[in-house]
Amino acid sequence: MANAIETFELRKVYNETKVAVQSLTMQVGQGEVFGFLGPNGAGKTTSIKMLLGLVRPTAGSALLLGRPVSEPTARRQVGFLPEHFRFHEWLRAEEFLDLHGQLCGMSRVDRIQRIPEMLEQVGLTEVARKPLSTFSKGMLQRIGLAMALLHRPAVVFLDEPTSGLDPFGRLLVRDAIRAARDEGTTVFLNSHLLGEVEVTCDRVAFIRKGQVIRAGTIPELSGGLTRARLRLDRLTPELLAGLAQWANTVEPMGECEIMLSLPGEDRLPEINAWLVGQGVRVYALVPHQLSLEALFLQIMGGQASTEELTS
Repeated sequence: MANAIETFELRKVYNETKVAVQSLTMQVGQGEVFGFLGPNGAGKTTSIKMLLGLVRPTAGSALLLGRPVSEPTARRQVGFLPEHFRFHEWLRAEEFLDLHGQLCGMSRVDRIQRIPEMLEQVGLTEVARKPLSTFSKGMLQRIGLAMALLHRPAVVFLDEPTSGLDPFGRLLVRDAIRAARDEGTTVFLNSHLLGEVEVTCDRVAFIRKGQVIRAGTIPELSGGLTRARLRLDRLTPELLAGLAQWANTVEPMGECEIMLSLPGEDRLPEINAWLVGQGVRVYALVPHQLSLEALFLQIMGGQASTEELTS
């Protein structure tokens, strides 16, 4: 698969002393939803600005759709929703989208067809004729997403697109992202809401100080590790010692509950059979993949603050 985004030791230094991005090298494939994750100050926003041509790199290079990011022909096929946005509050929702459609070079016929589609997709059809000054923060977030996706961009950059949204709004944004991916759009997603990233992204990259620490799918990053929660009728030191022969870790979670970390799910039937053979009643045995939050803490070395792990 060809890459929509490529960076080669991209670096940004402010005032000759402050290193915002140290050496960013990564690849984002065409048509994938890519999560860009890291603690505050990791260089995420500066990296996005360099990829959009809004900030010049101090060193290194980047390609967007196979062309240098400095070329207008590459940026013409890009959509962008910044984290901190200010829209034209005096415009009605449909006027706002029509203006941006014209700025993106869309024909009048295409705008007439596309604008109602996008308003419906983000749940704003009923307020199409209302001015943006009457919109809540969540509604503005959704009209911003419609604006970013309006001209069917080849690549769209979304910086915290679900920040401040209620569960219904998050669902609409999630569906809009998936619809864009189905149409072939590459989605570059920066978000602190790891639960949303986990259910939306095909791959993720963890960065620290402007460098990629790890990148891949969640199963790849977890190394195939499985966690399983067991609820038993009793829990003794002998049982804990016996379970250690299958599990990497055995963590008591309560009086009769434990959490196991395993190399894979194939060991679960053996564990269940062994417990039954020991005369233990197994009331629950629930496997689940290592969460993105747990991976974040594991990969980033536990240096993230709790505010960055909202899910």
